[in-house]
Amino acid sequence: MKHSNPVLDTPPKITLGITETCPMRCSHCYADCANAPKPGELTDAQWIPLIRDLAENGVIQAYFEGGEPLAKPGFLNILRATTPLMMTLVRTHGIGLTADLAKELGDIGLGRGLVDLLGADAATHDAATGMLGSFAQSTAAIANLVAAGIPTDVLVILTAHTAPQLNAIAQHAAGLGAKRIGVLRLYPLGRARAAWSDLALSMAAQTQALATLRMPKGLELMQSWHPNNKNCCWQAAAINAFGRAIGCMYLRDYVDFGDATKTPYNEIFQTDPLYRALRSGDVEESCGDCSGTQGSHGGCRSTAYAFHGRWSAPDPFDLTLNHGVDLTVPPPARAKGGSGADHLVA
Repeated sequence: MKHSNPVLDTPPKITLGITETCPMRCSHCYADCANAPKPGELTDAQWIPLIRDLAENGVIQAYFEGGEPLAKPGFLNILRATTPLMMTLVRTHGIGLTADLAKELGDIGLGRGLVDLLGADAATHDAATGMLGSFAQSTAAIANLVAAGIPTDVLVILTAHTAPQLNAIAQHAAGLGAKRIGVLRLYPLGRARAAWSDLALSMAAQTQALATLRMPKGLELMQSWHPNNKNCCWQAAAINAFGRAIGCMYLRDYVDFGDATKTPYNEIFQTDPLYRALRSGDVEESCGDCSGTQGSHGGCRSTAYAFHGRWSAPDPFDLTLNHGVDLTVPPPARAKGGSGADHLVA
């Protein structure tokens, strides 16, 4: 069915997967991170001119993630160069985010901090990260960011381990002074796909977990499930640690639109046929309730392609579009598209 998403000539915001370095070994790690920088990762000297070019071409927000951005050599240099140009957000596990570092981030001008929690207690969180003491450090990081006056969100990926603790995680986040909690779907990427049978929930279990979530006073909820399931591709832009344009970090295993250090991102955004197709909203089926609230059609293209092998397929994480897909069964590996891919609809 022909649908239409909003059309942009340039992306307003971009996600920068600044590194695939991380001291932890999270069971779900989408980037399959390592303790040291991987060969080919961009240096701060390479990131800074790239970010300046993005700003000159209309990008107004940079969302830094990893890996662990704070483990990136030269990351504070990158942040200092970016804050005068764009709104900045940093997603972190909070390892090493001391009160002094939080104050420095505030002085630099960080606009928002987002800290992942993978449980409401040390036993659950540390088991998920593979790092003893990580829950204490992440908890301290949230408090330190709040104390530094930086608006702070807590992020939790909804899994078989976090779902029973969702209300407790929300209470913990509120107690630390977080502004929002973001409940995120699990994506079949990196190590998460290998651990899928241990982590994944059925559509019914996900819906039940969200239905029973009771938000503490003063804490806002972000969640992308029905009826808030948007097709983010229409405005999404992302560059991975190696300078490759990938549209969205959740497409990292499925697309490669080209080298953003050699071709201006706006040119890639405007000309790559698969990228244009993903942004169009021309999908086989769209949830009317979600489209009505979100203004875009079809839901997530990453999970649609992962489970169906078609870029135009229904998003099985949407209550209306699931049609009996068993989300507890891991999807097969998929071929990458992009840079002139001719299989826009497989």
